[in-house]
Amino acid sequence: MEFSFWEQEAWFTNVDYTVIGSGIVGLTCALRLRERFPKAKILVLERGMLPNGASTKNAGFACFGSISEILDDLKSHSEDEVVALVKKRIEGLTKLRALLTDKGIDYQENGGYELFLKKDNSLYKQCVEAIPTINKLLFPIFKKEVYSLKSNDLQCDGIHDQVIFNNSEGQIDTGRMMQSLLQLAQSKGILILNNTNVISYAENAIEVTIVTNSIQFKTKKLLIATNGFAKKLGLTQVKPARAQVLITNKIPDLHLKGTFHLDRGYYYFRNINGRILLGGGRNLDFKGEETTVIAQTEIIQQELERLLEEVILPNTKFEIAHRWSGIMGVGSQKQPLLKKLSDHTYCGVRLGGMGVAIGATVGEDLANLIA
Repeated sequence: MEFSFWEQEAWFTNVDYTVIGSGIVGLTCALRLRERFPKAKILVLERGMLPNGASTKNAGFACFGSISEILDDLKSHSEDEVVALVKKRIEGLTKLRALLTDKGIDYQENGGYELFLKKDNSLYKQCVEAIPTINKLLFPIFKKEVYSLKSNDLQCDGIHDQVIFNNSEGQIDTGRMMQSLLQLAQSKGILILNNTNVISYAENAIEVTIVTNSIQFKTKKLLIATNGFAKKLGLTQVKPARAQVLITNKIPDLHLKGTFHLDRGYYYFRNINGRILLGGGRNLDFKGEETTVIAQTEIIQQELERLLEEVILPNTKFEIAHRWSGIMGVGSQKQPLLKKLSDHTYCGVRLGGMGVAIGATVGEDLANLIA
């Protein structure tokens, strides 16, 4: 692609900071850089027409962990580490809401529910018995008891008679959130280029040379915020994890309201504008879903439809209106990979499926790595 002198000067000359990825992490990083360096030229590169990882493709859960997810975390992390993880998620959600306003992201705190299939009796008992312990563990953060048992009046089938209710879980409109974030970044003079795929980069003593699908240029500092796609830039500690989602048509008199977790959080659904959005099923094919390919698979889509028909919306007519997938970044630890890689290159990736919750703080922390 050929660029004019004007284009070269305006976009690619004397670039101070280049951020790869225009999702939540990338844009909040750029905004924090603007706060710290008001006169700097800040350039954000995005490989897709829209943010192409998970920021615009997630389910819009403003969550910090169900009981079963927290119990799973405690198997590989200490109590202090788990408390720190939950605190980080709450801080991130608070920061995102303050940055964009509740109206700007359509934040609604309708509560969250963890449901248990009757066949999962052992898990159900384990989680119910853990409620007092987890409430005590998280009390320093919330200053109240978060989880409680409620009667199951959800009209779902094959579910235990009681569900675990989370009084502090919310939901957002992912599209509105990213629109608000993009508009804010552009209003601060941050340059954003879409359909720009970074192929490689090379660093010397004073700068970084970036090679993209359309141009090669130099930047003083490089910040990588590609999360699920980080492995393509040499960050092997991050594995991609595809999440498949579908949404129904509008359902008259839809009775479900809130965010819902099923089967250790491997399935999740919510209401949105009279529809049900349902995602998950990665546990059916972990290896197959370790991919950056944006697509759906028959095995997972069939299971999502079965859950809708038999469990979530029994005796309710519905049609599938749309299907999509997004790419998360995961690893052996729930902590994000946030570090200085070399003299001029930094990364903030591996958000572990909690991008809505921690993306804003990871983005700010990434910008703060620069001395």
